[in-house]
Amino acid sequence: MYAIIDIETTGGKFNEEGVTEIAIYKFDGNAIVDQFISLVNPERPIQPFVVQLTGITEKMVKTAPKFYEIAKRIVEITKNCVFVAHNTSFDYRILRTEFSRLGYDYQKETLCTVELSKKLIPDMPSYSLGKLCKSMGIAVNSRHRASGDALATVKLFELLLNKDFKKEITKSSLKILEDSKKVLSNKVLKFVEKSSTRTGVFYIHDKEGEIIYIGKNKNIQKGVNQLFSRSSKTIKSLQKDSHSLSYEETGNELFAQLKYDMSYQKHKPKFNSHRQKKKDPVVFNSENMIVVNKGRNLGEKAVLLIEENEVLGVAYIDFAQHLEDIGILKKLLTPTANNLTTRHAIKRHLDKGNAERIIRY
Repeated sequence: MYAIIDIETTGGKFNEEGVTEIAIYKFDGNAIVDQFISLVNPERPIQPFVVQLTGITEKMVKTAPKFYEIAKRIVEITKNCVFVAHNTSFDYRILRTEFSRLGYDYQKETLCTVELSKKLIPDMPSYSLGKLCKSMGIAVNSRHRASGDALATVKLFELLLNKDFKKEITKSSLKILEDSKKVLSNKVLKFVEKSSTRTGVFYIHDKEGEIIYIGKNKNIQKGVNQLFSRSSKTIKSLQKDSHSLSYEETGNELFAQLKYDMSYQKHKPKFNSHRQKKKDPVVFNSENMIVVNKGRNLGEKAVLLIEENEVLGVAYIDFAQHLEDIGILKKLLTPTANNLTTRHAIKRHLDKGNAERIIRY
């Protein structure tokens, strides 16, 4: 679980600011599962430059709850979550300062989308939230308001999770959150209960967060159940070594297969079979095309880009956004293997007519 947070403040000197607005979106890696948004009475003046930047005036916050009145809700919604923000050091410091004024030591493990973006989306001209989102085609509503900036950070973080094919974010989060809902005591039962019923890929981790098994299914929960219903020595050993479960919804079976292949090649999990059949080369009918498929939710499409007969990668976009802008689309791509396994999976998908739309260019 991740608590993705943005805070607006009064401005002023270090450790003298007060919170004027806060937005928290609880994100499970696939969807927002809870949220808290509120103006806050900072009990101190708001600097004029901040009023001009955010539009939040002293009149607006006069009747808003004071921080101590919302403190319990913040603790509850961020419990067992990694604290995520764009420039985390600022937002985390602000919250810790506010809680320290109440005599409470608020501590969380943190992730910063600025640092993650520099690592996973290198060579961008700017890593400010507004400019980075514009470059990546992420819509930002109500800039410099807590809810708008926090939602933009959710979308950015989701993109970063998709690009993190090494699973470093998930691995670090699982190691951090020993009490998380995805770190399970009654392993097999909880694995099944906490997994999604949608199409995607699931990962079984050991105590160190290392991936020891990768599976895929049209129904993730069914796939997990089928896996642990087997009685072979290998599965018994897997059950003994397994410690936690994470999963990714993909929206369609092709993307589940591609995600599985890419993760398999990267991690070579010890409990997966490593035997591969020999396959003939595949040449696509069109050298340059965008293959559009069903996304993970109603407002999303999953796209695959093939250029000069090479598979470049996959991305999730909102409806038809960016389909005509190849430059932005390429920035959104998560690189995908261009091996024979991947190419055969794509060819089968196209030959069956399963693609919603094909754009040739």
